Amino acid sequence: MATLTFIGAGQMASALTFPTFENGHEVRLVGTPLDRDVIDGLRENNYHINLKRTLHDGIKYYQIEEMEEAIKGADVILGGVSSFGVDWFAEEVLPKLNKDVPVITVTKGMIDREDGSMMTYPDFWKSTEAGKDLNLNAIGGPCTSYELADKDDSAVAFCGTDIDTLRYLKSLFETDYYHVSLSTDVTGVECAVALKNAYALGVSLAVGLAEKREGIGAIHYNSQAALFGQSVREMRKLLALAGGQDDNIVYGAGDLYVTIYGGRTRKIGTLLGRGMSFDDAMQELAGVTLESIVIATRTARAVKALAKNGKADTKDFPLLMHVDEIINQGKPVNIPWTAFETETIL
Repeated sequence: MATLTFIGAGQMASALTFPTFENGHEVRLVGTPLDRDVIDGLRENNYHINLKRTLHDGIKYYQIEEMEEAIKGADVILGGVSSFGVDWFAEEVLPKLNKDVPVITVTKGMIDREDGSMMTYPDFWKSTEAGKDLNLNAIGGPCTSYELADKDDSAVAFCGTDIDTLRYLKSLFETDYYHVSLSTDVTGVECAVALKNAYALGVSLAVGLAEKREGIGAIHYNSQAALFGQSVREMRKLLALAGGQDDNIVYGAGDLYVTIYGGRTRKIGTLLGRGMSFDDAMQELAGVTLESIVIATRTARAVKALAKNGKADTKDFPLLMHVDEIINQGKPVNIPWTAFETETIL
């Protein structure tokens, strides 16, 4: 039996308590300063007020002030913050961790640099003084928290620089419903799954456009499928620009699929497709964490920087550029369909 300390009681981290606890491990769940009500509720009856699932009886719950106690004796640390908590995790958590204890995180996203290159969150944490000596790993792939909690078969990738560490982590997490592949291509896996948020917003525009024409509840799949295909085409090109292996697209495409079918990113894309302005849509969804806006903005900014340096062409990314125009320039939705057309001559 191992002891796993999860820092961040968000939905995905909390869902991961199911396979790990069921594998016989001691699981400690620590809330961030934003999770106080979550931890209070869990301590009362094991019910997670955001995940809307009852966690296993026997999991130990800690408020943020008790984090150091929860870390003591841990064999693995899991980082469960959203992309908005990346700096907090670097400043408040990493300095307290033992360099001999592996860390694995569920945070999805990338940071763009001035030259257009993209940095993964594990690489960002590794670049800090507190993180430079840590064994940092990450989880990516098509897996929603509530379906994991319901034990629907889910396939993900654990990525990191040391394959032996990854094999150890896999032994702790994998069950007959949580299936884990391993990869030392951290950039490839992390880039692929980060991009899905930006493109899920793009595909969801078709949902709103159908409702704008025919009323709420109307749905058409041709337009969604066309935008999905264009998204995968652009994601593959971005993956190559980032230096990731092409096969990682399976994680990004799969993650794109599950994200389109529900959640926060679908909501913002649908509202925009209906004709609502970006500012009004953001106001309607006030208080909702929208990582898609962050990654779309960063990725578009990176492509523009690469194009300026002659390393990319913005014309290769018409859907991404249009999403950027909508959210950062206030332009109305007007899908550039003809820009998606290609000619293939063998």
